[in-house]
Amino acid sequence: MTTITSPTLLVLAAGMGSRYGGLKQIEPIGPNGETLIDYSIYDALRAGFGKLVFVIRESFADQFREVVGSRFEKRVKVEYVMQELDMLPAGYTMPEGRTKPWGTTQAILLTENVIHEPFAAINADDFYGAESFKVLADHLRSGSPDYAMVGFVLRNTLSQYGSVARGVCQVGASGYLENVVEMTKITPDGSHARNTAPDGTVTPLNGDEPVSMNLWGFTPEIFPQLKASFEAFLKQSGTEAKSECYIPNTVNELVHAHQARVKVLHSNDAWFGVTYREDHPHVVDSIQKLIGSGVYPEKLS
Repeated sequence: MTTITSPTLLVLAAGMGSRYGGLKQIEPIGPNGETLIDYSIYDALRAGFGKLVFVIRESFADQFREVVGSRFEKRVKVEYVMQELDMLPAGYTMPEGRTKPWGTTQAILLTENVIHEPFAAINADDFYGAESFKVLADHLRSGSPDYAMVGFVLRNTLSQYGSVARGVCQVGASGYLENVVEMTKITPDGSHARNTAPDGTVTPLNGDEPVSMNLWGFTPEIFPQLKASFEAFLKQSGTEAKSECYIPNTVNELVHAHQARVKVLHSNDAWFGVTYREDHPHVVDSIQKLIGSGVYPEKLS
């Protein structure tokens, strides 16, 4: 297998932050105004990633570049890709009244022209930890044709302030992903959890399930697969105002069709993120504790 020197880090930052109530991607959480993205990139560069690609929206592009992108443009190659509602394949049109982005499958697909090497895709508003980036970078550099996902334990990814969306996974004995179900309204239920589907169906969860937090590893072979998946989604749901094409669903389809193998990697790092505005103080405190224990410097370089 050919060894890849420097994979790319793709940061998905075009989300509207509707539950948070603001542009949470650039909300300061570190002592010197650092964002969660800053800590992810700090960990990724230390792990050997060599290029950054941000998926953002034109409406906040200048602000994002000033607050986040400018910190890295002199250190590493940086690309910006816009995700807008009207960026659809030929033959498809945006339905009237649509305001939500089309989802993470489209967001990754839009980067096809700027990513030509193995890459990781992450959420802008999640903290994954240094070990997570290291194990994923090692996989991406190995030359393996397999895709990868870093899994986290469900109960460690919940918010006490409201529901969260998670890709709940089944992992085989060989360590490969067998199934992932995107559950969009998971809430704590005592020491366990539960998901409430749009039709009201409740699925009990024990809290130990491995979940996807959108920390994926792909090769460029994913792009034609994403295109086919997104077009199939548009045929079925493209006239709806709120449906989104989620990357866990797309990956699940590829696994079931035997078109991809996804190695599930594990990290001992704690995950935390900002889903609701009330989550912000907890994230600030968590970062400060990591600084105090020496995991991060007082000021990121």
